[in-house]
Amino acid sequence: MRHRLISSIPGLVAVLVFSSILSAQTAEQSETAKASKVAPAVDLTGVWEADMHGLKWAEYSFAPSIPSMTPWGKARYLAAKPSYGPRAVENSTDYVNPTTGKDVGCLPPGVPRIYIQPFLFEIVQSPGRVLELFEFDHHIRQIFTDGREHPKDPDLTWMGNSIGRYEGDTLVIDTVGLNDKTWIDRGGLPHSDQLHVIERIRRPNPDALEIKLTIDDPKAYTESWSGYRNFKLRPTWNIEEFICADNADYNEEFINKGGAYTSPKPSTKQAKPAAPKK
Repeated sequence: MRHRLISSIPGLVAVLVFSSILSAQTAEQSETAKASKVAPAVDLTGVWEADMHGLKWAEYSFAPSIPSMTPWGKARYLAAKPSYGPRAVENSTDYVNPTTGKDVGCLPPGVPRIYIQPFLFEIVQSPGRVLELFEFDHHIRQIFTDGREHPKDPDLTWMGNSIGRYEGDTLVIDTVGLNDKTWIDRGGLPHSDQLHVIERIRRPNPDALEIKLTIDDPKAYTESWSGYRNFKLRPTWNIEEFICADNADYNEEFINKGGAYTSPKPSTKQAKPAAPKK
């Protein structure tokens, strides 16, 4: 009898351990499900257009000054050939907006640069999740507000892994897991895959949206730095289709050489219609 009791102890321990793990997982899932049902604490919905009039630097960046860089960051910055900003060059190889006419460009701007692209974006809120719908190339960004944490080893992507929480009238977005293929802005500010972006989004009045950014990347910058972006509400506007690859100015040579279209001649459609002939 004693031997039978002793031999059953390991099995009993295994059952108890399994039950404990199962209870913890169930409790965690319950908390996540509960959080996902909570309505957003602040209304940020709407179609938004940049409102940075009179600020020349806002055409290409989030702040007027250049942040202090590490040797690695400075080398990357000096190697960049941007299309905009104080270091803009005619032979730019910007991965989004090249000016050479030989590079297709149109790769995803990434976070936070996508806020600087001169196109509308829309915020859609639901319990447990916020969506940002960008007119530029129809990029979609998901921000989870259901209480989850970042993955311990997130895949490196163009838009990163974003989680959010509400603090009073502000949505705080925490983003990691960004690849190092993008720039911070259109002026060529670099970053590494250690980039950590914090956004604080609020609505100071019904027709305005304010985004305050904190950039932390110890491989590229000697310290954290901040920037911002303001937007105005466009209540009667809608997100329209804009496909970067349709831009004939960038892609005519690519189309001719690559046979991207089956028609004998590539489209010559311009972004803006030409004036009628007289």
